[in-house]
Parts: sequence; C-alpha cells; structure tokens
Amino acid sequence: MPRFGSPGARGRRKFPATEVVTVEGEFDVLVVGAGSAGAVIAARASEDPRRSVLLLEAGPDYPDTAGTPFDLVNSHNNSYADHDWGFSYQATAAGRSAPFPRGRVTGGSSAVNTTIALRGMPEDYDAWAAAGNPEWAWERVLPAFKRLERDLDFGDRPYHGDAGPITIQRYRTAELTQVHQAWLEASDALGYPRCEDANDPAGWGSGPHPMNKIGRLRISTAIGYLSAARARPNLRIRPNTLTRRVVFEGTRAVGVEVETDGNIEVLRARTIILSAGALQSPAILMRSGIGPRDELERHGIELLRDIQGVGTRLSDHPALAVVCRAKDPSLLDADQPIVQTILRYTAPGSAFRNDLQIEAFSFSPRGGPLTNFAIAAVLEQVHGTGTLRLASADPHAPPVVEQRFCEDERDRSRLVACLRDTIAFVKTKPLSDMVVEQTFPDPRRALSDES
Repeated sequence: MPRFGSPGARGRRKFPATEVVTVEGEFDVLVVGAGSAGAVIAARASEDPRRSVLLLEAGPDYPDTAGTPFDLVNSHNNSYADHDWGFSYQATAAGRSAPFPRGRVTGGSSAVNTTIALRGMPEDYDAWAAAGNPEWAWERVLPAFKRLERDLDFGDRPYHGDAGPITIQRYRTAELTQVHQAWLEASDALGYPRCEDANDPAGWGSGPHPMNKIGRLRISTAIGYLSAARARPNLRIRPNTLTRRVVFEGTRAVGVEVETDGNIEVLRARTIILSAGALQSPAILMRSGIGPRDELERHGIELLRDIQGVGTRLSDHPALAVVCRAKDPSLLDADQPIVQTILRYTAPGSAFRNDLQIEAFSFSPRGGPLTNFAIAAVLEQVHGTGTLRLASADPHAPPVVEQRFCEDERDRSRLVACLRDTIAFVKTKPLSDMVVEQTFPDPRRALSDES
C-alpha cells in the first residue's frame, strides 16, 4: 500500500470543469479501499482512540450479517454479479476478453470469493525479502498469519493461530460432495499423499481446503475486522464513494478527490493509504499523475512523477479446466459447496515448490443445464507477468488488463504438465465411474504438448 509524500516533479492532472468542494476537517489516516487489506488497516489503525480514521469504499456497506445479502453470506459459491466491478481481462494476446470478478463492497474480494484461505510457500516470502523487502520474510509474516486466524482444526500447531478474527476450517470427509470424495480417492490411487492441512509449511498432497468460513457464512475482512471496530467513534466508514485521484499540494499528498452520487469533493488527511486492490490502486496512481510518462500523456494527464513500474508486473495464476458430463446429474446441485479439496504439488524440474494445484469443482460453474462437473489445473507461481493500462482518464472507465498468460515457456510447459495430470484423474476410479464423457478438452483431438 503506497504512502505518498515523496519528492518529485511538480504537475497537476487536467480535469474537466467540475465544481469540487473541499470538505472541512482533516483525518489522521485515510484508507482508500475497504477490501482484503484496507478493512484490516483501518481496523488496526483505529485501535488508537487518538487517531481519526476514514475508510472509503466504492461499493455498499452492510454493517451487520442480518442485513447482508445472501450472495455475500453464501460461501458455497462466489458472488458473480451483484457486488462486482464488471471488469474484464484478456488472457493472451490473441485471446478473447473474459470477466475479471472483483468485489465492490466492504470486504472487497474477500466478501465475494470462494473463501479459500491458502498461504504461499515460505520460500515465496523469503524471495521477496531477498529482492529488497525484508519485512516480507517468512519469519516476519508468520506471526501476522498466526495473529489473523482462528484455525478450528490446527490452531495448536506452531505455525497456526487459534484466536484471530478470521475463522478457518476444513470440510470433514462426510461433508464432501460425491465429486470431491471420488476425486480424493482417485488422488490416492494416483499415488499422491494425503495432506490434511494444506497450510502446513512443509506439506504437500491432496486433502481438504482451508477455508475462511463458519458453516455457510463467508468470513470476509468486513466481518472479521470491521465488525468489532465499527463502535469506535474515531473510525468512519464511507461507502458508495468512488476515489477519483490523490490530491497533491506541490509534491505532498494532502487528500483524495472522491465522487458520491455525482457530487465531487476533496477529503483531506495527514496520511493516505492507497489500498484499492491490484487493479484499482495503479489506476488511481496514474490518474493522480504517478506512472509511466507515455501512458499518462496519452490520456492528457500531467505528470507528477514518472514511475515506469506502475501498471506493470501484474501476477496472476492461469488455469484450465477438464470438464466432464456426469453419469448421474442428480448428484450435482448448484447449492452444494463448489470447492472443497485441493492437491498441491511441484512440477517436474520446477524452481518453485508446490507451484501446481489441481482442484475439483462440485459442478461446472458455466451456465446451462446442470450436467457437468470440472477438475481445474492451476499454475500458482508464474515467471511471466501482465500489464494494466488506463482506457481513458475517466475514473469510471474500467482499466485495460492484459494478463499475457503462458508467454513464458517455463509457465506454458508446467501448465501443460498439470493439465495432463488433471486428465489422469478423470480416467482413474472411482472418479472415472462418475463420467459419461470428457467434454473439454475434446478427447478426439490430438493432445500433443504443442496443441
């Protein structure tokens, strides 16, 4: 989360003639974005009663679970439409555009996602430390991981917590859908070890997903962190407020320009924390005059600081799904939990441990009659990265996201290997007994590595 105020070239954004009102008063801390990080930051910052904190959110806010819409409560599946930004992305240079779900609500994407509470590998964090970010070393982040979680299954382990605001638990065998039970047995038959805790730093294999939920209730950061903080008089949560840009006086950030119901105003603060997510944070930076010179000039945005890295190195995880038509469609129910289990393992010759995942889906999330289920092949650690650009200077315009998946041969070969391993599940009992046919990829096609 960038904190502004460093020296740089002076300049101002060219805006259309719009009346902008500066709100009187100044907050100690202003947090842009009430998502997975922003809600936590605001809650922690407001623990000091002497510090005034304002938390901004572009989407709605639901102060209690009783008034929270079902799509946000329902951890059995993602919320796809009602609280979504409506963004899209292009997976490859030649690929078509696809939806890019992002949560527009307090809690952000933690309020709309599949509630998978999966940690990275210790080596991932140590690599960030070695790259110049010592606070991200595994030994430094582990205490935070322990502090945030209430692990109902393994809270007594030295690498877990048992009293944090985010409840984490795993499905018992009897709670698994028949697809997931059969998938786990097929994993056993294929020789993968069982791993009852996918967040064991030394573990690998197949087992239940750690998930941030209590029963059906999704424990987002809005529930886990903001619920207890809302009673504090020094914390103000302002929903339905779009952040247009950061406002500077000379080279010092002094506030943010926001829009609520068409009204534009400036909110001032001593410290501004931009925590608007991997897509919106760079977009806000660029609209504020901070980013690549050519990109800003293309949209008529005057440069405050030429920083070429803004909008680059977008890192995400590409996936492919093997789709199967079920022999008995009555076993499939869209009200079932869509994801319950996971296999974490390492690609042959990979530089990254546990860089591959295979996950079963209780039913295929695609539209149409409920006749299919799917097994996903996922590349979790990538060499290649994508980019984010502005479509225009309009704060309402979605960013242009190009993932550029698998342009790096090291990524492509590992995802191909993972897809082959995933197809093996469909051919292995007892999962194979549930399949009438594999509908994707088409088994009639020659599936060479190149194809």
